[in-house]
Amino acid sequence: MSNFFNLLYRHRYDIFYSLILITLVLLMIIIFPKKETKNILNELENKTFDIRQNIIAKDKKVNKDIVIVTVDDPSYEYLLETYGDWPIPRNVYAEILDYIQAQNPKYVAFDLLFIKSLKRIPKSDDKLIEALKKYSNTYTAMNFDNYPFEMRKPPLIDKKLTSDIKINSDNIKPFLFTNHRELMKEITNATDKIGHANTPRTDDGFIREIPVFICYPRYNQEDFSVISYDYYLYMTIKLAIDYLNKYENANIKSIEIDSNNNILLGNRIIPLTDKAQTILNWYGETGVESDKTFKYIPFWKVLKSIKAKENGEQELIPSDMFKDKIVYIGTSIYDLSDIKTVPTSKYLPGVEIHATLLNNILDNNLIHKAALSYNLLISILLAFAAAFTAFKIRSVYISIMLFSLFLGFYMYFAAYVMTKYNVWVWIVIPLVLAIFVFICSFIIKYLLKSRDFEYTYKLATTDGLTELYNHRFFQEQMKNKITEYNKTKNKFSLVMTDIDFFKKFNDKYGHQAGDAVLKHVAKTLKSNTRNEDFVCRYGGEEMAVILNNTNKERAIEIAKKLCNAISSQKYDLTPELEVSVTISLGVSTYPDNGKTPAELIEYADKCLYIAKENGRNQVGFIE
Repeated sequence: MSNFFNLLYRHRYDIFYSLILITLVLLMIIIFPKKETKNILNELENKTFDIRQNIIAKDKKVNKDIVIVTVDDPSYEYLLETYGDWPIPRNVYAEILDYIQAQNPKYVAFDLLFIKSLKRIPKSDDKLIEALKKYSNTYTAMNFDNYPFEMRKPPLIDKKLTSDIKINSDNIKPFLFTNHRELMKEITNATDKIGHANTPRTDDGFIREIPVFICYPRYNQEDFSVISYDYYLYMTIKLAIDYLNKYENANIKSIEIDSNNNILLGNRIIPLTDKAQTILNWYGETGVESDKTFKYIPFWKVLKSIKAKENGEQELIPSDMFKDKIVYIGTSIYDLSDIKTVPTSKYLPGVEIHATLLNNILDNNLIHKAALSYNLLISILLAFAAAFTAFKIRSVYISIMLFSLFLGFYMYFAAYVMTKYNVWVWIVIPLVLAIFVFICSFIIKYLLKSRDFEYTYKLATTDGLTELYNHRFFQEQMKNKITEYNKTKNKFSLVMTDIDFFKKFNDKYGHQAGDAVLKHVAKTLKSNTRNEDFVCRYGGEEMAVILNNTNKERAIEIAKKLCNAISSQKYDLTPELEVSVTISLGVSTYPDNGKTPAELIEYADKCLYIAKENGRNQVGFIE
C-alpha cells in the first residue's frame, strides 16, 4: 500500500490537473451545451423526476376536503341520452352549482370554459350567469393561446381579471400568449373569480408544472397594436389566495416575486421556474380509490341526486358530501380532450391538476429545484468521490462494486430530499459526470502505472551517465538475439568499441571531462545507428552495439562509419579547449564467430585489441 501512495504522491500534480481538466471540460459541456444535448439531458432528468415521484407518491395522502365532480364516460353517455348533444345546456351547471352550494362548500371551481356558443340558449345561459353572480365562492376558467389574428381577433379582457404582480427577479419570463378564447361577456361582467387554466406540456408530452401566471397583451382594438402587457393568475392560485385570507388570516393583498423566484402566500411558498411555473408534487395514480387519491363523484350521480331530491326520493350522494369541501368540476374523458399525462399517471383528468396544485399549496409541499450552484457542487463532489474510488481501490472489481453502491446511495439521497424537503436535485448530470470521471480516472491510473513501470524499467536497464542501455540489458539482448536467430535464421552482429586514450582525459582534465567525453561518444553512436539496433555501455569506456539483421560485411561497414563519425568531430571540452576523440572497434557476427554471447564478445574484443595494436582509430580484423 505504501508503494501505491508513493505512486499517488509522485504523480499528484498529474492526477490533480487531469481531474480538474476533466471536470471543467464536462461542466462546460453541461453549462454551455448545444440545444440537442441540453434537450437530451433535460428529458433524462425529467424521467428521473417521474421515477422519484412514483416512488414517493406511495407515502403521500391527499386532502380529503378536496373533491372532484367529473364528467366521466358513464356521465357523458347519460348527458347525451338526456340532452342529446354536447355541450349540454348551461342551466345544468347552474342546477349542479345550486345543489352543491346548498351543502355549504368552502369553494366551487369549474375547470370548464363558458365561451360564446352558436347554440346559445339565452334562458339556459342566464341561469348559469345568475348562479355565478349569487355565489362569491365560485370560480371558473379561461384559456389563452397563440392563434393567428387572421383566424380570430384577440378580444379585449376586462381589466378586473388582471393581477398586479411585482417581479423582483431578473430571470422570470412568463409565458406570453397572443390570443384568447373569449368567455361570455355576461360571465366576465358577473364575476371576477376567473383565472387561466393553461397547462403547457413539455417536449415529451408530460405535464410536470403549471404556469402560476401568464402574460397577455392589452391590444388597441382598432389596429391591434400592443398598449401594455397584463398578468393573469392561474384559477387555483386565485382560489388558494382567497382560502388563505379567509381561513388562515393570511392578509394577502398583492403578489410579489422575490429575488429567489419565490411567491410568499402567508406562510406558504410557491417556488417558480424561469417561466413563472411551479413544479407539482404528484399523488397516486388517478382512478384508484384510496386515501392517496382524490375523491371523484360522477356527474350523473349528482344529476340523479338533484332529481331524487326534487321528488323527495333517496339521493345517491350523502347530504353532507360537499359540506366544507373545495369542489372542482371538470371532465375526465378522451372525447372532451382534457386528459393529461403526468409523472404518476398516463391518463389524468385536467381538473385533477387544479386539485393537485391546491393540495400542494395547502400542504406547502410544492417542488423546489435546487440552485444551480448546489447541483454543480454535488456534481463535482460526486466526480471527485468517483476519482478517489478509482485511485484508492486496487481491485477493479471491488472499486466498480463500491462505485455502483455509491451511485445507488446518491439516487436514494436524491429521492429522499424530494420526499423530505421537496427539493429536486439533479441525478443525470452528476451520474454522467461521476461515471465519466470514474472511467477517466481508471485510464489515468493505469497510464500512470504504465509510465511508472516504464520509468522503473528505464532505471533498471539504462546507464545513468550516458543514457545508453546498461550491461545487464546488453546481456539479455544478446541471449534474445540468439533465440531469435534459432527461429528466423537472421544473423546479427556485435560491435565492441573502446575510447582511445580515455585515461588521458581523466588524468589531464579531470573526471568531469572524462564523463563529458563518454556522453559525447554515446550520443554520436546513437545518432549513427538504426532504431532497431541497441547501443549499450559495456563498462568503463567500453561500449557495444548490437546490430539487428546484419551480416559480417555490413557490420564492418557500419563499424567504419561509427569510427569516422567520432573522429571527424571536434569536441569543446571547455569554452577554451577543443579536443578530438577517437575509438577503436572490433566486430563479431552470430553464428560465424561464436555460438554464445561470451564467444561473440571474446571474438569482438580480440578484433578491438588488434585495432589498438595497429594504431587505434580503426576497426580491427582477425586474419
